[in-house]
Amino acid sequence: EVQLVESGGGLVQAGGSLRLSCAASGFTFDDYYIGWFRQAPGKEREGVSCISYSDSRTHYADSVNGRFTISRDNAKNRVYLQMNSLKPEDTAVYYCAARETASIVPLTIDGAEYDYWGQGTQVTVSS
Repeated sequence: EVQLVESGGGLVQAGGSLRLSCAASGFTFDDYYIGWFRQAPGKEREGVSCISYSDSRTHYADSVNGRFTISRDNAKNRVYLQMNSLKPEDTAVYYCAARETASIVPLTIDGAEYDYWGQGTQVTVSS
């Protein structure tokens, strides 16, 4: 059974940092690209960042570029999202998702391209 489990969310003041973790199981982790997405109340889901499986290429949404860093540890089947300089507008439920690829493909944070999703972790940034 494919599982993605997010952790590391919480309440933080504006300007603070959090590190989210996504633990994967039930599939060949290093065959999948991994993405982070978020959804705030009353808003559509937004792609935040993604990382390839082999060469660790990364891509970020403009709204987080320079503040967030995605990384992966294939030996541990984990992907991380380091979030610095957090803003109240970063408040959302954050999800990780896995995208199966048979070859090297362009990075995307379009959620429709992802096959498996976690349950999410809440991030709340107070002003």
